[in-house]
Amino acid sequence: MQNIDPVLFIQPLIVIAISLGLVIYWRIKRRFTIWILLYSLAAYAIAILAKTIFQAFTYSQLINAFGLVSPITGLYFGLQTVFLEVGLAYFFAVYAVGQKKFTGGDASGYGIGLAFWENGIYLGVLSLVSLAAIYAVLASGLPAAQQLYNTLLTSAPQYFDSPAQLLPSICWGILERISSILGHFSWGYLCVFAAVFRRRLYFLVALPMGMIDFFVVYAGVLGIAAFELLIFALSVASFVLALLITRKDRNSQKGIAGSATPPASSPQNSP
Repeated sequence: MQNIDPVLFIQPLIVIAISLGLVIYWRIKRRFTIWILLYSLAAYAIAILAKTIFQAFTYSQLINAFGLVSPITGLYFGLQTVFLEVGLAYFFAVYAVGQKKFTGGDASGYGIGLAFWENGIYLGVLSLVSLAAIYAVLASGLPAAQQLYNTLLTSAPQYFDSPAQLLPSICWGILERISSILGHFSWGYLCVFAAVFRRRLYFLVALPMGMIDFFVVYAGVLGIAAFELLIFALSVASFVLALLITRKDRNSQKGIAGSATPPASSPQNSP
């Protein structure tokens, strides 16, 4: 009985390393507080829970009515991300700012926090645990191993492809997670700036970024290369747009911070 190839572990391990590495770097070099971690967790976890419950009651009916690949199905997924993931990210950003737990300097950290829970934990650690469990069961030789093998052979035969066959899809999968990191960062960043500077425009720009999930239903139609490159291009565009439209407030924030810093000769800096 064939086991899954360990090369499958590459994708979740790299994604975890990138996601966790960003958190650690921001914690050491920039600003990443426990409040960023907690509020980003609350926003993300509630959004995913709400999505799961909503889809449990509506997904089958939608697919029966419109099929797996249709604009309506794309809107179904895209609008959930818009109103739940981006919407709740904004709600918790506003709440955190109101509680004086966030400042404009927390915008990057909040975006990284949202990306961490999605990619480092939900689609990183949990995927790694799932793969490890499959590998362990198939290696055990127990009766359950044969049953699992037969199930996977029917439902997910790609698990048993050769490393040469698996590596391209692994690379595309890593690119997809990088796209997700950029997307979550962008709308998380804009939500904090919208809350801190009370600029509704930033939130209105962030909302349609969630429509990136509209294209998920067309992955099979476009092919993996075209789909992943499209998603990456949209994510990079969101990232650049988030930085460009907030430039003025970002610079004013730096100016305020700079003016508040006492000069080297001031008494505050004396031993």
